[in-house]
Amino acid sequence: MRVITGSARGCRLETLSGEATRPTAERVKEGLFSAIQFDLPGRRVLDLFAGSGQLGIEALSRGAECCVFLDRSQQATEIIRRNLQKCKLFPQAQVLTADATDFLRRNREEFDVIFLDPPYDSGLLLPCLQEAAEHLAPGGLIVCETDQVENLPETVGRCRLHRTHRYGRVHITIYRPEAE
Repeated sequence: MRVITGSARGCRLETLSGEATRPTAERVKEGLFSAIQFDLPGRRVLDLFAGSGQLGIEALSRGAECCVFLDRSQQATEIIRRNLQKCKLFPQAQVLTADATDFLRRNREEFDVIFLDPPYDSGLLLPCLQEAAEHLAPGGLIVCETDQVENLPETVGRCRLHRTHRYGRVHITIYRPEAE
């Protein structure tokens, strides 16, 4: 797994061993970042269920202002910190070991880009999507990665489903705020 482009282009990222974390496939990541590339420069990013941190790191490499990485696994957040150091992006990052739902309920910050990639079939996506919509800055977007089994709503909070991209069994769904 590597950073595709930007300031950390080509940097190889460490991942958790075993089945606990499912990194986003290279083909999916390339398609995702092609779809949102113009939404990243200067933006505040939240990477929930960050795993190795690859989505947030790719966003930082492509010009995002800062990123909060969140995972409930201490082992995952240690890997995220090492990956950020390796890519020389640590100064722009905040890495937290916490539960995503608790974080979203307690935090009052707004973010321009929110990545939601919980474990498939965990039942966490919809509740976190609903909470994340409350933290989306005007003009922002929420990116959800799911398998083909997940059925996501057309609207959530003040956001509307903008587009879904399919990569085999993996779906990338993008939500944007409805026009006000």
